[in-house]
Amino acid sequence: MFTRDKTRVVRIGKLKIGGGNPIRVQSMTQTKTPDVAATVKQIHELEKAGCEIIRVTAPDMESAKALGEIKKQINIPLVVDIHFQYLYALEAIKQGVDKVRINPGNIGGPDKIKAVVNACKAKGIPIRIGVNMGSLEKDLYAQYGKFGVPRVILESARRQIKLLEKLKFYDTVVSLKASDVNMAIQAYELFAKEYDYPLHVGITEAGTEWAGSLKSAVGIGSILSRGLGDTIRVSIAADPVEQVKVGWEILKSLG
Repeated sequence: MFTRDKTRVVRIGKLKIGGGNPIRVQSMTQTKTPDVAATVKQIHELEKAGCEIIRVTAPDMESAKALGEIKKQINIPLVVDIHFQYLYALEAIKQGVDKVRINPGNIGGPDKIKAVVNACKAKGIPIRIGVNMGSLEKDLYAQYGKFGVPRVILESARRQIKLLEKLKFYDTVVSLKASDVNMAIQAYELFAKEYDYPLHVGITEAGTEWAGSLKSAVGIGSILSRGLGDTIRVSIAADPVEQVKVGWEILKSLG
């Protein structure tokens, strides 16, 4: 068994991650979130496959309002993915989600960020900062690009973390994803030298089921073998049940 870096503990629903707790396998639904019956059905299938945390997307208010009913019918922590509109995050928190995946810098000004952070604080809900190589800030590229893309990924994460820490919010999980395996490894290594926030690990745009499984195994496995990572998600163009199965095989291969 590999030796893991000690990160701070964050609670997601009934689960604890970080601090030496088991690495958790996560997945994401492929249904339209307002279709509660279809979404719950898929989550139940994922639960049976061993999924421990499930993420759904809320691209509109209808989706955000459906989260409470979904939450009532499932047995694992529910994470919501929010982009740009802070009101969807507030509604999701009201509906009882267990974690919010958001980038504070893209939901508006300080007042909107503060509103989301205060709502999360009030209910003990953590925030995941999701940095992605495909959507890095241009000004950070201009400033840090000469040091390589992994450094830009790190600085993007730092910018988001500062927004939360300024509001004295530390119940944070971070992901630093790239489609290039080596860049992802380097980004996670750079981050872990400076921060002890729990890490969610994945490789973006991994590809088809066969090729994506191999790429994810190499990327996620390499990062985990360095002692980094508290949750994982295998991102492949396949039934999410297959994502969960591959995730567990990666963990088994590392002992």
